[in-house]
Amino acid sequence: MPGPLSHRLIHLIAHRGNARDFPENTLPALQSAVELGIRFIEFDVQLSADGVPIVIHDDELARTTGIAGSVFDYSAQELAAIEACERARFEHRFEGVRIPLLSDVVGFLAERREITAFVEIKRASLRRFGPEVVVPKILEVLKPIRSRCVVISFDLPALNMARQQSGAAIGWVLSEYDGHSRLKFEALKPDFLFCDHEKLPRDESRLWRGPWRWAIYEVDSIELALSLAMRGVDFIETMAVAPMIDAFRNRAARSGRSGGAAV
Repeated sequence: MPGPLSHRLIHLIAHRGNARDFPENTLPALQSAVELGIRFIEFDVQLSADGVPIVIHDDELARTTGIAGSVFDYSAQELAAIEACERARFEHRFEGVRIPLLSDVVGFLAERREITAFVEIKRASLRRFGPEVVVPKILEVLKPIRSRCVVISFDLPALNMARQQSGAAIGWVLSEYDGHSRLKFEALKPDFLFCDHEKLPRDESRLWRGPWRWAIYEVDSIELALSLAMRGVDFIETMAVAPMIDAFRNRAARSGRSGGAAV
């Protein structure tokens, strides 16, 4: 087991930015996370019909934009004009917030040198265009901030290509935490392993050790974050950015310690 928690830092990754309080994967969500003091952010990338990287999770537009159809039906110029204000969650609060191009996000991050970005290449775009098209296009746009990026994906060929073409740090997102996956990532030796906490074994055992660092997502409580830290997890990915920061600060104040979490 790792040492006392006070000697470990749990780094928070803002999952799609501050996505609880702002429309996910938008510039306001990313900006809010940075303003809250987060140093690690995650966002998702698809390709438009004309092959331009855009920042959005779903290939279908309906959930976040209310528009029918797919990102593959529209050019980048058309997508950049579409609101991504998640009216089902926020009603009219974020009218005018639009789908960002990846180049918009890179521009936002260019002077924020303290920020590390986890950039997820989505499988829908890889299936549509092939990794030989998708990966180079994304790497090219990321070039100004590539040293501060970790390319992540469920797709192993895409990760291998990203590493070979750019030397970028990579993170594999596990579909399952099982022996079959373990054989693959022990061969790949990624810099990070991402996994949904619900896919982990329930026996509270320490997670598999290796040259990688564990990042566990869908975490929205300090209790779960602390239990994961005791299993060897260094990074917690959450949409509940502000509540998690407050919970760690309150815990530190009660215990009189400065350790425990680093945003």
